[in-house]
Amino acid sequence: MRRPHSQSSHENWPTRRSEHAQWPDPTRPDKGRPDAKETALAAARCLNPHPEQVRDPGFLSSEFFDARDVVQVKYEMVRKVRAAGAPVTAAAAAFGYSRPSYYEAAAALERSGLEGLVPTRPGPRGGHKLTEEILAWAEDQLAADPALRRAQLPTRIEQAFGVRVHPRTVERALARRRERHFKSR
Repeated sequence: MRRPHSQSSHENWPTRRSEHAQWPDPTRPDKGRPDAKETALAAARCLNPHPEQVRDPGFLSSEFFDARDVVQVKYEMVRKVRAAGAPVTAAAAAFGYSRPSYYEAAAALERSGLEGLVPTRPGPRGGHKLTEEILAWAEDQLAADPALRRAQLPTRIEQAFGVRVHPRTVERALARRRERHFKSR
């Protein structure tokens, strides 16, 4: 016989996917809810996904250092190599990273300062299928044939360029192109 679930044990569970950071953690005394700093780090994309892998003595013995802050962890990893002369392999391992990750962090710090250590957003950076050439061709097609609807463009684009795109993607790209065109005048 199955025991019925208690409502109280699930009342703190998130109801939306966007609340994934708030899943209950039985090891935390505050019932798994993130504190204000953790919420702020997550919002700024600076929350370290694996703070438990940071084994540097400075982070373990001081309240100033926070292993949840990925920018601070990467900065201290690079500083330990540059200022203290620690070997790259040992420093990377102590901060929970690989050697290539160390070199990426060092280059990003050199190139952009602390901002370079903030993780970038995942995914493509803007439209990558619809080139300027394809958009110019699509606008020419619309101008040449007044009966042509934008929803018909993806089929023609695929036939002419071999690129499959969603109709809404074409509409948005053409709207952005027109907006840029009008702003430049």
